[in-house]
Amino acid sequence: MAASWAGALEAPASVEAFDTPDDAGGSITLRWPRMADEDGVMYQVAVALDPEGPFYPVAGVPAASGGAGDYELAASQYTLADSAGTATIENGRTYFFHVDAWRGGEVAEGQALAQARAEGNLFNWAKLNNLVIGGGFSAIVLACIALARRRDLYIRRIAGLEALDQALGRATEMGKPVLFIHGLNSMENISTVAAVNILGRVARRTAAYDTALKVANNDPVVMAVSQEVVKEAYLEAGRPDAYNPDSVYLAATEQFAYAAALEGVMVRERPAAHIMMGYFYGEALLLAETGSTTGAIQIAGTDSYTQLPFFVTTCDYTLMGEELYAASAYLAREPRLLGSLKGQDLGKAVLIAVLVAGALLATVGVPFLTRAFAAH
Repeated sequence: MAASWAGALEAPASVEAFDTPDDAGGSITLRWPRMADEDGVMYQVAVALDPEGPFYPVAGVPAASGGAGDYELAASQYTLADSAGTATIENGRTYFFHVDAWRGGEVAEGQALAQARAEGNLFNWAKLNNLVIGGGFSAIVLACIALARRRDLYIRRIAGLEALDQALGRATEMGKPVLFIHGLNSMENISTVAAVNILGRVARRTAAYDTALKVANNDPVVMAVSQEVVKEAYLEAGRPDAYNPDSVYLAATEQFAYAAALEGVMVRERPAAHIMMGYFYGEALLLAETGSTTGAIQIAGTDSYTQLPFFVTTCDYTLMGEELYAASAYLAREPRLLGSLKGQDLGKAVLIAVLVAGALLATVGVPFLTRAFAAH
């Protein structure tokens, strides 16, 4: 509890003003020593553009709330009652400060004058840990890429991707098409990029097996990219004549119109395999449930955690979350993709180890890792 003190009111004997460190400028920090610990005392900070004034109040700090040690106040914005009107602190301009003490109607004017100017800093040293950690993880990824160029790296088996060949083989045997369904997000979404990469692998296999492939889109840009990917895949398979531009089409641009159009395709044409990749919303259950009633093999992949339960329940195989992103590396075995994937896995393992070690050290009163990995 703060002590009640009825002695003479005194303003801080000294005030220090300096540019706030590790920022882009536009801020000045003030520091002054504690003078009292009594209730009812308020420190009033005043600022001026000239040492002779006039000074204008910009902030108040209760004396009882300061705790032990000095007070610190970052003045980053205030109203100047001069011709400049309302303004933020300008870099390179000198400002003058003093601190008064108030208690009821009593005022002790501060005589100590401090001056400072704000400057932008080229480097934020408080974020040095971000640079070190980011550089460390980048080095792990680059090392894994270099290793992947010399030898094959092990990646855990992803059952959903292994089942692609089975689904495509079944469609070939039955003489029925394969239906590839994109999610609803646009081309700049990472899940859509991953889906297009998987589409390229599927198209190469359908070209080799001479199996009909239908690719339904709801975004014109995604459709255009998908057309080029499928066309390139047929060309690489040596079957450019088998490519049908109409097989990659725009089903609908609205969510449930898109779902209804695809449900119609599933029921009328009964494809042997449904491959649903990308980011899905409420239409996921409609598509997957309708597809399950037709007897088709269904392989789904999404990073939408709200739709994963529907796919897991109704589909034969489901790629969950990051498995969708890993699909390109898993299928292509390209060193850069494979090394990046392996490097990210190692980085995650390092983070888990740091979390466990940090928790144990913090428990015994050694918060070094907690501070080293603190966000700024």
